[in-house]
Amino acid sequence: MDTIKKKDIDLFRKKIWEFYRKNKRDFSWRKTKNPYFILVSEMMLQQTQTERVRGKYEKFISLFPTIHILANAPIASILCAWQGLGYNRRALFLKRTSEIIAKKYNGHFPRDVKTLEKFPGIGQATAGAISAFAFNIPTIFIETNIRRVYIHCFFALRDKVSDKEILAYIEATIDKKNPREWYYALMDYGAFLGKVERENPNTRSRHYKKQNIFKGSERELRGKILKAVLLYGKTISSFISKKTNIDEKTVKRILNLLRLEGFL
Repeated sequence: MDTIKKKDIDLFRKKIWEFYRKNKRDFSWRKTKNPYFILVSEMMLQQTQTERVRGKYEKFISLFPTIHILANAPIASILCAWQGLGYNRRALFLKRTSEIIAKKYNGHFPRDVKTLEKFPGIGQATAGAISAFAFNIPTIFIETNIRRVYIHCFFALRDKVSDKEILAYIEATIDKKNPREWYYALMDYGAFLGKVERENPNTRSRHYKKQNIFKGSERELRGKILKAVLLYGKTISSFISKKTNIDEKTVKRILNLLRLEGFL
């Protein structure tokens, strides 16, 4: 990375903060420092738009208000509350992570990113976000909206920009006194760019991949079958096949996979 001049850092921060003061988004998970609530929101926000998460998050924490309650809850009740968010494996990871923190750490969240990364379904980005949002620690992490901001502002004439390069800029520009609000500001500016830019800057990322088609995919079939199981409380393949209009052979195969993975 070329050294960023202090003047450029100051101008960049000023631009982001000014936008945020006028346009910051209002989400209930931003009004808490409870690491459990932030864990729930961050797991929900993985690969899911904020507006879909908004209502689900509030209902979820009303049903499972503490990590101990979630850890002891039946997986079926958690999956029912998760319906509509997609990527049901995240609910399973959330359940397993809650069990580890409740039992091994007596419900107290580790603040260390490296420790958080070891929990099911929590990678570098989610661990960094939890650390920053719950504990205001200036961790360095990247996600979709943040990536968009830095490519737009610092790599305007580049293709195949790596996250390693971007992370160096994030570290150079982070507001160490208030990383919690700084990351909120970056995410809001990134969401704004996603709406107004003719071309998504993230397509110039080395890590950019087009999202797989959902219709007719294995993921769609799994979702339909799991939804039917939760709705009717039955795992009889012939019954589920009739309710979902999916051939019984496929239903049997997916039900077996769901059992092996711990969904049933």
